[in-house]
Amino acid sequence: MNENKSDGATPAKVARWSLAVLVAINILNFYDRHVAGALVEPIRKEFSLSDTQIGWLNTAFTILYGFVGLPLGSLADKVSRKKLLAAGIVVWATMTASAKWVFTYPLLVVTRLGMGVGEATCAPVATSWIGDLYPRERRSKPLALFMLGVPIGGALSFFFSGLIAQRYGWRTAMIFAALPALLLVPLLLTLHEPVRGASEPHKTAPSGSIGQVLRIPTFWWIALSGALVNFNLYAIGAFLPAFFSRVHHMSVARAGIATGIVYSVGGILGGTIAGVWGDRISRRSNNGRMQIAAWAALAAVPFAYFGIRQGIGDLALAVPLLTLVYGLLNMYYGLVYASIQDIVAPNVRSTAMAVYFLVMYLGGASWGTLVIGSLSDKFARHAASLAGSEKVTEVFRAIGLQQAMLAIPVLSLGLALVLWAGSRSIGRDVERQRAKTLDATAS
Repeated sequence: MNENKSDGATPAKVARWSLAVLVAINILNFYDRHVAGALVEPIRKEFSLSDTQIGWLNTAFTILYGFVGLPLGSLADKVSRKKLLAAGIVVWATMTASAKWVFTYPLLVVTRLGMGVGEATCAPVATSWIGDLYPRERRSKPLALFMLGVPIGGALSFFFSGLIAQRYGWRTAMIFAALPALLLVPLLLTLHEPVRGASEPHKTAPSGSIGQVLRIPTFWWIALSGALVNFNLYAIGAFLPAFFSRVHHMSVARAGIATGIVYSVGGILGGTIAGVWGDRISRRSNNGRMQIAAWAALAAVPFAYFGIRQGIGDLALAVPLLTLVYGLLNMYYGLVYASIQDIVAPNVRSTAMAVYFLVMYLGGASWGTLVIGSLSDKFARHAASLAGSEKVTEVFRAIGLQQAMLAIPVLSLGLALVLWAGSRSIGRDVERQRAKTLDATAS
């Protein structure tokens, strides 16, 4: 494709500008993805939903996201990445806006599924593109910056969606979420795409395939870690505003602002630290990035437990503790996504990311909101039964959700163990990929 032609390494200014546009796109990607979580309480009350049904809203999205991401990722390794991403933006923005005309729960699920199809283009395309803009020893920072779209987009969604919904209704908030992404499409189409493998020290790229990706031991540890970290992060995104509303008696707007603080402060600090530390340690150690991610996940365990367990109105402790949890878990992206780029061939990076998403979503991440929602309903009914009440009131719903969210520290401990196991094998896999590159160059 002509868009992929390049006469050498990408100039620094072109790389910075391309990265800025991709970051902006990812911010709006996660703004739209989190808008349903920001609006969960008014949606729940209008459609009389259980927490299990709320969980299914996200689970259905992520399952479809994982499945369609594989062919789209494979396509991104063969065609113009910017055109594919532009098409994805149009689809996800259109489906987000269409919620304005939704008046039943099944139709709401359909709009979120359609949004998932569009958003499935973003991560495989953008991470592959960034991998071609920056060499291995400088990839953690740009990838961490790109993944700051998760907390920044989420924070903006939580800050604004609740306020808009409280004043104009949740459907208007959906329209507001959709429009900005469309404005970036013309800007995206003006970017110059680097040739695949442009940032590699040896310009002859080794061949790659899905089969080769699946035979990399570290890839499976990374995929399992993705299932665990995203189980937690999707559960936080879907239920933290509801947690603040029910447990700490906050309005929709105030709960959105509190969640926005958790996302913005914790996410930006965690992502920034991960980018800086990841690049520094990669110059000395092939497994350092994975080890830092493991220690961060382990540190999140006590903060998550005590942040969730705070009583009614104890926001002075709950918000800072949960901010630390989100920041520590968000360090994962810049560190681990850079590690994926290190162990696969440049011409299958989009495919590798798509396979990663499919495995990790089906392996656990898709079920985070559903499991938390189901546990919340179960614990709420149990609390009502213990109190001798035949009706599950909002008081019991608060108890149920608080108890259900204690799964987060447990899974954070599992995440730390899996990342540590992956750090034991990644050194060999990085050296193996380097050897393949050298062989391809020699031949």
